Amino acid sequence: MTGTVDRDEARLRVQIGEASAALLRLQGSSPAAATALVRLVHVIADEAARTPRFAHALASALTAPGEAPSPAPAPRKAPAARRGTRAPGPFDPFAAFRDGGEAGLRAKLAPLDVEQLKDIVAEHAMDYDRLAMRWRTPKKLQDRIVERVKALTTKGDAFR
Repeated sequence: MTGTVDRDEARLRVQIGEASAALLRLQGSSPAAATALVRLVHVIADEAARTPRFAHALASALTAPGEAPSPAPAPRKAPAARRGTRAPGPFDPFAAFRDGGEAGLRAKLAPLDVEQLKDIVAEHAMDYDRLAMRWRTPKKLQDRIVERVKALTTKGDAFR
């Protein structure tokens, strides 16, 4: 099944490329016509993508008489949620740093447990070396959060 879908998708990509090349050739001889066609196709494609009923009606209208319209491809399933996705952090460390500086940020981090600290690290992509999510001590996680917030907040200060 996936081989057929991949083949159909590849065929569609080739057809899109050919249509694009034809529009570029038309652009050379009739820029107004090329622009109008691009706008028309864009509006139709957007509406067909947004409205399944319109997409079906469009496919039926463009199918030759006596020819069965090709079935609409099955909608792709959304990717499964990654294992281990974390909850959002209890607060925004950047806002806490902006409001109270390093001391204010450390004061807000102090009562949090390891899991809440890891939520902040994960939410703000602060585990750049893939070590922080393995740590089990609040102090190390607090230091990482403060270090990253300071680094990202002051980044570019030399140019101000």
